[in-house]
Amino acid sequence: MPDLLIELFSEEIPARMQTRAAEDLKKRMTDGLVEAGLTYAGAAGFSTPRRLALAVDGLMAASPTVREERKGPKVGAPDKAIEGFLRGAGLTRDQLETRDTPKGAVYFAVIEKPGRPAAEIVAEVLENVIRNFPWPKSMRWGAGPMRWVRPLHSILCILSAEDGAEVVPMTIEGISSGNETQGHRFMAIDRFSVTSFQDYENKLKRAHVVLSATERADHIWADATNIAFAAGLEVVEDKGLLAEVAGLVEWPVVLMGEIDTEFLGLPAEVLQTSMREHQKFFSVRNPKNKRIERFITVANRETTDHGVTILAGNQKVLSARLADAKFFWENDLRTAKDDISVWTQALENVTFHNKLGTEADRIRRIAALSRELSRATGADAEQAETAALLAKADLSSEMVYEFPELQGLMGRYYIAASGQDAAIAAVAEEHYSPLGPSDNVPSAPLSVTVALADKLDTLTGFWSIDEKPTGSKDPFALRRAALGVIRLVLDNDLRLPLDRYFDSQLLKHKIHTSDEAREEERAAMHMILSEIAEHGVFGAAYRAVIDKLDGDDKPDTDEGSFLQKLETEVPDLSVDLLAFFHDRLKVFLRDQGVRHDIIDACIAMPGNDDLNLLVKRARALSDVLGTDDGVNLIQGFKRANNILSQAEEKDGVEYSYGADLKFTEHESERALFAALDSADTVIKPALEVEDFPTAMAAMADLRAPIDAFFEAVQVNTDNQTVRRNRLNMLSRIRQICSSVADLTRIDG
Repeated sequence: MPDLLIELFSEEIPARMQTRAAEDLKKRMTDGLVEAGLTYAGAAGFSTPRRLALAVDGLMAASPTVREERKGPKVGAPDKAIEGFLRGAGLTRDQLETRDTPKGAVYFAVIEKPGRPAAEIVAEVLENVIRNFPWPKSMRWGAGPMRWVRPLHSILCILSAEDGAEVVPMTIEGISSGNETQGHRFMAIDRFSVTSFQDYENKLKRAHVVLSATERADHIWADATNIAFAAGLEVVEDKGLLAEVAGLVEWPVVLMGEIDTEFLGLPAEVLQTSMREHQKFFSVRNPKNKRIERFITVANRETTDHGVTILAGNQKVLSARLADAKFFWENDLRTAKDDISVWTQALENVTFHNKLGTEADRIRRIAALSRELSRATGADAEQAETAALLAKADLSSEMVYEFPELQGLMGRYYIAASGQDAAIAAVAEEHYSPLGPSDNVPSAPLSVTVALADKLDTLTGFWSIDEKPTGSKDPFALRRAALGVIRLVLDNDLRLPLDRYFDSQLLKHKIHTSDEAREEERAAMHMILSEIAEHGVFGAAYRAVIDKLDGDDKPDTDEGSFLQKLETEVPDLSVDLLAFFHDRLKVFLRDQGVRHDIIDACIAMPGNDDLNLLVKRARALSDVLGTDDGVNLIQGFKRANNILSQAEEKDGVEYSYGADLKFTEHESERALFAALDSADTVIKPALEVEDFPTAMAAMADLRAPIDAFFEAVQVNTDNQTVRRNRLNMLSRIRQICSSVADLTRIDG
């Protein structure tokens, strides 16, 4: 079986596109080969700045001959039916076979497709792949219609076997395939031929090209850490930058340079960001004081002066970049020390969203919500409000304008410089977290408070204007915001009834965005806000305010009034948003081994807007259902519930008046009666103090007496008194078990 080697040689491919391009080349070629009948043993894709390569091992020498039979119309069928069958089969009438079947004589077409040599198939598939390659961005050059990421120079395509290698002949837009390639652009410009993948890889390395991106990255990291270690320093790990730099060079040469002393006083994050974003340099720090003192750059060639000239040029460019950063830093520090409120005032002119107002509007809402949330998080209300008002001030700074990824982090420096407490300064950086499922969760009460307020305001804001995630589209990262709230609540063990905060923020957004509310209605809505903060329920708050208003101040509550619409609209939005949180919670807990149906069983219980309470209940139920007693209890409960539901529907009554011990006939009935009494005395107080493991365990203990009851007695007996008593006993089973969770939602 021959091996296939393909190389597409071009001008420089952007580093960010190389890995995906190598994967696409591999997938599209192998899929096309298999579809054409060629199987293979293995395949690997490679990329460098100037080439994509694919090596396929153990490819079949030719596709197999395929014989196919197709049943056609009956003999004597209309000519049009027969002609249509012939067109589909690609045959003439005299090539058809006539066969007898139970339904009479029928035409059959025997289609034989002879196999084709691998070279013919490879050429056909490769041309299709090249012409339809999924580059994120591509270009045309010359007069031809073909597009590629950069001008394509040559195509290497060979099939190699023990008896030698053959070129797969093909021509695309004047570029003919061959067995030659080229090494490093500067260090080995001559072309050379290859006979196999091993020969190709070895000759490339002699021509100063490392084919494997992983090998280039490993080489860069090993050399960088060794050079830094020799100087008593350490390289700041940056996997993203390492992958990018490995895609910028074919022959990596690692060099370490110095940073001018005048820039060493800049914050380490500023130095690191400036060098990474502008120059693709790695930061090298002193492990003793954590100060960044040098940089690592990766050249694409060896030089006679061992990189001295390259380093000199890099240091000159870096100094110019860092001079800008130093200018921004010093200017921003002066502003922060003089009056940091200048920045927050500037945000009055920055739009957050055209329907949700400016950044300043948003900050005021977050500050007010932070004050409300402080009661649940244990933060100082005044400090929480102050921290929220300052947390996004750095969005107006020159440094964050230049490096947006430093938002929050620079705010911490600037707020501290303005004289605020360190805990308030830390909020600027920490309130954006967590940004993902693996990001750290803040634990400081102030940071937790503002982080929650920020995310809740974002979610309620976009819900209020009906900009919700749809399918895979989530342009405002609302799923991430909801997951952030969930992790903040659970990791910090917070008791946070979300309903009241949803209602409050939704109403604030409605006040802000409404054009139809009259002045007295706006005043009424602000009164409702205070009622929500006090009582936590929108509907009750609304009615309380309406009842207080009288005379000329009482708003019109006809069907079309604005307040009348809000009475149903806001709670509906709140319910929908809570359902969104429950969906996110299911995804979050699924990764921790908690099933969806278990969460559904707990969501059906009261207090489901308290995520901490909900998760504790779900985890306790999950633990119980992980035992044999728990699984069998569910079966017993469902059997009891089904018998009881059918009896209630048939009799038209509800059996919920309690069983009486004197009407029991069998020992198993009396044992179940005692077990239910015992479980009730444990479960009720346990639920009152939210001791779910104890309540669930007591519920699981009912498994044995319930099983014994169903084995020993017939519920629907002829004695109606005994039957009613047993049905009432089943009602007690349902009532006690349902007080823990809605077990009807459990699968199985």
